[in-house]
Amino acid sequence: MAVQHDDLDAAADDWLIGKAQAGDVDAYEVLVRRHRNRIYRIALRMLANPHDAEDVAQDVVIQLWTALAGFTGEGAFTTWLYRIVVNRCLNLVRRRPPVRPILDSDHPPTVGADDEVVARQRSEATLRAIGSMQPDLRAVFVLQQIEGLSYQEVATILDVPEATVRGRLYRARRHLLDTLRSWS
Repeated sequence: MAVQHDDLDAAADDWLIGKAQAGDVDAYEVLVRRHRNRIYRIALRMLANPHDAEDVAQDVVIQLWTALAGFTGEGAFTTWLYRIVVNRCLNLVRRRPPVRPILDSDHPPTVGADDEVVARQRSEATLRAIGSMQPDLRAVFVLQQIEGLSYQEVATILDVPEATVRGRLYRARRHLLDTLRSWS
């Protein structure tokens, strides 16, 4: 039986975590490099702002050094890490004042728009729609639909029942459908 790539990644993470927990800074740096892009990508999709995402990613990397002492290895490291990233993002969203969404009337109309411009506008509209979701819906949507995690993994990360994940995902999809109806 062949060894799965994910199994090798998990084994490498476990080894690096053990070394980092013992105080090996080099192992910690390798662990961070392995997951830095994933941390940033989740933060960016949760916050829809590159500057905020970078701040959260840096905070997570700093917090991770001390938090590793509390990682017992009972669950997957990536699940534990996702929980830290999502919680940081949710805390930031809760702390900041609400932002007025950009409306189509805020932009001058594009005359003679070609396919690239329309695609970019559609992409921006989709990002705004995701950004306008309630934080609990956005977290489920980003983790399940964009990151491709299973319902069970999302439930574990968010510490909610799997049925709650399914319900929130349904509401998130409904929100996107309603918000983006004009693009169909």
